[in-house]
Amino acid sequence: MKTFITTSFLLIIFSLNILSQEAPQAEKYGNTINLGLGIGGYSGNYGNSGRSLPVFHLDYELNAGTNFTLAPFISFYTYSNSYYWGDKKKNFPYKYYYYHETVIPIGLKGTYYFDQLLNANSKWDFYLAASLGFVIVNSSWDNDYYGDRNYYNHSSHINLDLHIGTEYHLNNNLGIFMDLSSGVSTIGLAIHQK
Repeated sequence: MKTFITTSFLLIIFSLNILSQEAPQAEKYGNTINLGLGIGGYSGNYGNSGRSLPVFHLDYELNAGTNFTLAPFISFYTYSNSYYWGDKKKNFPYKYYYYHETVIPIGLKGTYYFDQLLNANSKWDFYLAASLGFVIVNSSWDNDYYGDRNYYNHSSHINLDLHIGTEYHLNNNLGIFMDLSSGVSTIGLAIHQK
């Protein structure tokens, strides 16, 4: 499965490089690294009882058409919790057992920019986007926990999010963005490579 994901990810990046070289644009939005910090989680935040968590996000936008970019992305968050459990019949004492989970979404984000339609100032970008990817989950329990290890059972799955956002250009090479999403909303820096 890891080989399939890695191979798919590399093929997407290779294909996007070809697309970005051929795409004619009035304004180029691609060749941009977006570094974000967000609050949220993916598909119910797994075992964290609905709490919002800090999420780190990285993507690289490539021009794919007029006012349209595609961006391979990766995000990361981690979560720990305790679960009170015991079994007197099997001589397992009641105590808090700790659970840890690391969640890594990877995928592709398609973004359409509405700057021309909105006649926006060159300092601003406005967009709608959708992202599709795999959410890879790694979870573990304390070694001496013999209860139901599926209590917080979360396997890897496919995830789809919708986004609306804006970027303010501080200069030709740097901007700040806000991306509101059905999954994880982020704020961060956009580094434009000319």
